Amino acid sequence: MKALIEKLTNVFSPSGFEDAIREVIRKEIKGFADEIHVDALGNLIARKGASAGVRDGKRVMVAAHMDEIGLMVTHVDENGFARFSNVGAVFGRYAPSGRVRFANGAAGVINNELLSNFRETPPLDKMFIDVGATSQKDCPVKLGDVAAFERPFLDLGKRVVAKSLDDRSGVAVLIETLRRLGSGPNEVYFVFTAQEEVGARGAGPAAYGIDPDVAIAVDVTSTGDTPMGRKMEVALGRGPAIKVKDAGMLADPRVVSWMVKTAEKNKIPYQREVLIMGSTDARAIQVTRAGVAAGGVSIPARYVHSPSEMVDMDDVENSVRLLVALLKSRVSL
Repeated sequence: MKALIEKLTNVFSPSGFEDAIREVIRKEIKGFADEIHVDALGNLIARKGASAGVRDGKRVMVAAHMDEIGLMVTHVDENGFARFSNVGAVFGRYAPSGRVRFANGAAGVINNELLSNFRETPPLDKMFIDVGATSQKDCPVKLGDVAAFERPFLDLGKRVVAKSLDDRSGVAVLIETLRRLGSGPNEVYFVFTAQEEVGARGAGPAAYGIDPDVAIAVDVTSTGDTPMGRKMEVALGRGPAIKVKDAGMLADPRVVSWMVKTAEKNKIPYQREVLIMGSTDARAIQVTRAGVAAGGVSIPARYVHSPSEMVDMDDVENSVRLLVALLKSRVSL
């Protein structure tokens, strides 16, 4: 799975521009699903199970977003420096000196205006992208062009570092789960969602079309295991985190109980997650149509929304094990 994650994180696909990553995923899952299609929002949806309706099992939706945070050019000045806006939650503290690449292949580095207090974090409107141009005329980017952060994949043994592990690690979990699942009692929809980073815009329409009985969002979550870090009961290497609550939703207690019992029955290590800031596709899915019983499986990740996120491969593997066990079982909520 490490090679798969490296392949996925190297793909350029900010929110709203998911074409490239969608095609990579499509090739990875070809032959493992009964049906694959793309909806109007750009979500890639793969069905595993009988299409004539569900008899003994449930219609289950599992989702992982395939987009990543990025930047969009708002102005190019006479000297060729590009001003930009965020696409998703780009944090100012991570941006200066960050390298970016545009869809057309142009590359650049982010820097900021000189501030009166050099200790303060510059706001994004005080930053610019230097693409090596000398004028507006020879600048290779223009208004509306989109960039993503560029950092090489770093293999640290059990742990890996890359940009867009949020949520390409979740995408890898869904791909591997689909490969291992085989037959089961449920009709399962694997949904690789678009535009999560700009408000979970893809997940709601996908859920509306599928009309699932139960849904699970697979995403990353922050940790509390770094020096002087935030107080949070999630750490790398201790297993996937079963979502109880985040800033956008309360997980259905029945789904939480189902996940906990399944993890314990199969001797899969797990943690409980209460996330104070941020949410996932589960929020949008939960309030679709007349409501969906929804929960989340979260992959612990350090330095979320930075160009160098970190996950533990044991947590990734155990997320797959938990999902396979859940989807092979009869859902009784």
